[in-house]
This record gives sequence, C-alpha cells and structure tokens, in this order.
Amino acid sequence: MDYNKLRNLIFEKKNFLCVGLDPDFQKIPEHLKMLPFAQFEFCKKIIDSVAPFCVAFKTNTAFFEEQGSNGWISLEKTIKYLNENYPSHFTIADAKRGDIGNTAEAYAKTFLQNMNFDSVTVAPYMGSDSILPFLKYNNKWAIVLALTSNKSADDFETKQLVNNATNFEEVINFTTKLGTNKNLMFVVGATRADDLKKIRSIIPNHFLLVPGVGAQGGSLADVVKEAWNKDCGLLVNSSRSIIFASNSIHFNKVAAVEASKLAMEMSNFF
Repeated sequence: MDYNKLRNLIFEKKNFLCVGLDPDFQKIPEHLKMLPFAQFEFCKKIIDSVAPFCVAFKTNTAFFEEQGSNGWISLEKTIKYLNENYPSHFTIADAKRGDIGNTAEAYAKTFLQNMNFDSVTVAPYMGSDSILPFLKYNNKWAIVLALTSNKSADDFETKQLVNNATNFEEVINFTTKLGTNKNLMFVVGATRADDLKKIRSIIPNHFLLVPGVGAQGGSLADVVKEAWNKDCGLLVNSSRSIIFASNSIHFNKVAAVEASKLAMEMSNFF
C-alpha cells in the first residue's frame, strides 16, 4: 500500500486504529482450541468483527511461531484471508527481524513478497544492512523500532551518546537517510508521550506506529497532541484490550464494541 492510499483510507474512515492480532493460544476461547487451526479461526472472527472500525491489522508473529508448523500455517492463512477479503486494510507483520546479508534478504522476501504483507517491523541495531533489504519492494514499508514501551527500553534506547543525542534519536536520524516517509515508519510507544514531541520534530512527515494504548496504559489524547501531523501520521495499535476483551463464545462481538469505542474517540480528532 502506498502513502497516499494509507492517508486517504485514514481520512475516509476517520480513524487511525490498528488492531493487533496477538493470538496467544492460552488466551483464545476454549471452544476454538479444539479446531485444527485455532489461531486462524480466532483471528478470522476478530478480523470480520472489527474491520469496519480500523484501518490496519498487525499480526504478532511470535504467537503463531510458538505453535510450530501449525501456527505458521495459521499465520499464512490469516494474511491470505486479509489480502483476499480486506485488501484496503494496511497489514503489518510484527516480526521485529534484525539480521544482515542473505538472512535479512530472506526475511524481507518472506513477509513482503511471499506472504504479501504491506510492512514488517525491523530491529535496527545491526545497522543499515538490517534495514535496506526491506526497502527494496515497491509500496512496502519497513517499520523501524525507535522508542518502545517496555521498561527496559531505557537499558539502551534512551542512553545519551557522546553528541548528547539519545540512542533512539541517533537511530531515527540515521535511518531516515536510508529511505523516505513513503517507505519508512517508526515504532514509538504510547507510554513515551513525553518524547513524541521531540520525535515528531525530527521526522515531521513520517508515519508512526504507536503501540501501548489500552492495556499498557498509553493515552490516545497525549499521542495525538504530540504527534499528529497534516496527514494524521499515526497508526495507533491496540491488541489485548480489544481481542481479549472477552473469552466467551461471543468474544468477537465484544471485540467489535471495544474497537468501535476507540474508533469513535479517534474520529473526534478529524
């Protein structure tokens, strides 16, 4: 999906909600666990229920990979279902790959070509070799980890360097030289709202993928206040507070209610 299609989709739907598909097998409803591809069946029901209220879906590949070959097939079935039934939605493989050489090339081909995701999350700490392979595909995106929500992010990401910049600022400044705002996004956690203003001053025109609203306690209003730009420039992800709002047989309907609430809140900013 190219920049203009994403921007137009956001303004047409008047929301910038990304629903995270994190099908933790232990948390999916019991009545689905007996099915051959339980994670896919769970995701399919969530997708059908919340698609009217979001513009993007983010699959956390770890929860699929944990289940071995069965989980990987569920991941393939999930992205195939999205591409065939909801082609206007932006798709993210939240794989956080970070390697070099042929390995990075293989990861990029796996997610962007073979599976046909619109984007993949990338860990930048091995340098440009770990990012450039993901920028070779037309209308595809690398979403680079910049400043994350976890407490131990301070172990590295916020460390001061000799030039007085923080590590995450250096990552952003360097990475923007490798691509453009048409194929690069950055992950910035919603719980880091105090730093969003600084980040937006560095990259005024790039999209930000912002996890952490909902179960992690991030504030949507704070994110918008500090990081909104003329094209919105935001994909705010919510996972657990939507997809695991209920574990009953009607879990998908409850998920739709929660997604609609967040989408309605977002519509007030347009």
